[in-house]
Amino acid sequence: MAVVAVHRAVLGDGRPTLPYAEAGRPGSGPPLVLVHGYADSWWTFEPMLRAMPSALHAYAPTQRGHGDADKPAEGYLPEDFADDLVAFLDHLGIERAVLVGGSSGGVQARIVAGRRPDRVAGLVLLGVPALLADKPGVTGVWETVRTLEDPVDRAFAAGFTRGLVAGRVAPGFLETVIDESLKAPARVWRETLRGLLETDLAATLTGILVPTLVVWGDRDPLLTRSDQQLILDAIPDSRFLVHEGTGHVPYWEDPDRVVRELVAFTAALRG
Repeated sequence: MAVVAVHRAVLGDGRPTLPYAEAGRPGSGPPLVLVHGYADSWWTFEPMLRAMPSALHAYAPTQRGHGDADKPAEGYLPEDFADDLVAFLDHLGIERAVLVGGSSGGVQARIVAGRRPDRVAGLVLLGVPALLADKPGVTGVWETVRTLEDPVDRAFAAGFTRGLVAGRVAPGFLETVIDESLKAPARVWRETLRGLLETDLAATLTGILVPTLVVWGDRDPLLTRSDQQLILDAIPDSRFLVHEGTGHVPYWEDPDRVVRELVAFTAALRG
C-alpha cells in the first residue's frame, strides 16, 4: 500500500491555496494529476492513491472552494478551475502531466488538454459527462442546489453521494467523502453547478489531440453510453473501457482496476 503525503500549494498571484495529496515517486514518465469533480476533494482519490505502485507518481489537488482549499468569493466556472490546474502544474514545476479527471473534474482536465496540449501527455476521463444540461437527473439536482443555504444539509449531501454508487464501497470511505463535500459552502455547490450547466460543454471537447482513455460504468445513474460516445467521436485518439456493474464513480468501486488501467495507459505513452 502506497504512502500518501498531504501538502499545500500556494499558487500566488491572487489564486487560492490548494491542499494536495501525493503518492509514488518521480519516474521516467510524466506524473499523474488527479482532478476531482463536483463537491469533492482529493479524498475522492484516496483508494486509488493507496493502490498506486511506486512506479507511478501521482498528485491530487483539492480545487478552489472545496474541502480545505481556499474559498474565494468567485471563480467557479470550469475555465476558472482549468486555469488553477495550469497554475498548479507551474507551482510544482510539472512540464507535462497525464491528467486524470473524475466525474465533472474531467471537464477542466479536457479544457487544459485542448488549450495547452504542450502541458498534457495524456488524458483519462473517469465517468466524465460529455454534456450535462441535457440530463434530467442533473437538472433535478440543480432545483435543490439553487436553494441551498448554509450549513448544507447532511441528508442531502449523503443522498447525493450514495446515489452515485451501484456496487460496494467501504462505508467509512463514503462517510469521509460526505464529510468532505460538506466543507464546500452552499454558494460553491450552487456556483460550481451553475457553471457546469451554463458552459457549452460540447465546445470543451474540441481540439483535444492527446491520447485519451474514457472509462465508464454501465450502471452509471447519470451518464449513458451514448453520452460517452459523444466524447469518443470528438477526440480522435481515444479508447473506451466499460466497467460492468459499476456506477458513476468507478474509482470508488474498483480502484485497483482503475490503477491497473492507468499503469497500462501510461506505459503505452512511454512506448
